[in-house]
Amino acid sequence: MTTDAHITDPSLAAVIETSQAAREQAQALIDLIAQATAADNNGQIPADVLTEISRQQKLLVTNIAHLRGLHRAAHFRARDTKSQTAEARHEVDVLHLQLQNLYYEQRHLEGEIAACEGFEHTYQQLPLIPVEEFLAQHPEHAADDENALMVARINHERAAREALEQQRLELQKRKQKLIAENKKRRDDLANLDKDLEKFIDAAKPIQKMFEKVV
Repeated sequence: MTTDAHITDPSLAAVIETSQAAREQAQALIDLIAQATAADNNGQIPADVLTEISRQQKLLVTNIAHLRGLHRAAHFRARDTKSQTAEARHEVDVLHLQLQNLYYEQRHLEGEIAACEGFEHTYQQLPLIPVEEFLAQHPEHAADDENALMVARINHERAAREALEQQRLELQKRKQKLIAENKKRRDDLANLDKDLEKFIDAAKPIQKMFEKVV
């Protein structure tokens, strides 16, 4: 397979075709001149041969001029193609860089997602009641997904703790009230003891009088 067989561009094919035609015509002209000069005509070339040589020369000049025009056009098209190729390569490089950035962003986000999934959230450490027990108490959450079910369990735990805290506050109030009542009783008993001592002290003279009488 020749090199020409690999050329598919019509303009380049035309350049090669014209070049081959010009080369063949030039070779034919050389052969014609060689034959005319080799013939024994007393150093003179016949007029008809000169006419044919002149015609061949004009055709060769025309083909060469045509070849130069095709070559110039092919050169300009090649330059444009080179510029377009450079622009396309630049666009490909930009797209490749954007793709690499997307890959980097994807890996970064995957790492963030993995970190979030592996993070030990506080709610995971809450002493929640088992799921089976919660669903037995609240069957309306049986169709909830994992997140909704966890939220419901946390709300249930919060409500239970708030109720316990309310009970604790009420018991604290009752305790303070009982402490205050006990203190008042102790104070009353202390005052009663003092009054009793005063009564005994006040009754001693009377007791002595009775003793003298007796």
